[in-house]
Amino acid sequence: MALTITDVCINCDACEPECPNNAIYQGEEIFEIDPAKCTECVGHFEESQCTRVCPVECIIPNPEYAETRQQLLEKYQRLVTPPCLP
Repeated sequence: MALTITDVCINCDACEPECPNNAIYQGEEIFEIDPAKCTECVGHFEESQCTRVCPVECIIPNPEYAETRQQLLEKYQRLVTPPCLP
């Protein structure tokens, strides 16, 4: 399941550089996570790097994007595989 950042976020910027998929970005008020890019670090690390470094524990599973570990791995493969050129 993709992760999301709650409004408890203090905009410390600890999470953004840790994301291997570049899924974290500065939103209007707090950092946000693009669910199309978030794999919970499946394929890269054993644990989500953003949750590991977050000092206020504001990064939680996004209930709108329930995904199995297999689905996250497939998303990871799509993100790291370059598109075929015609």
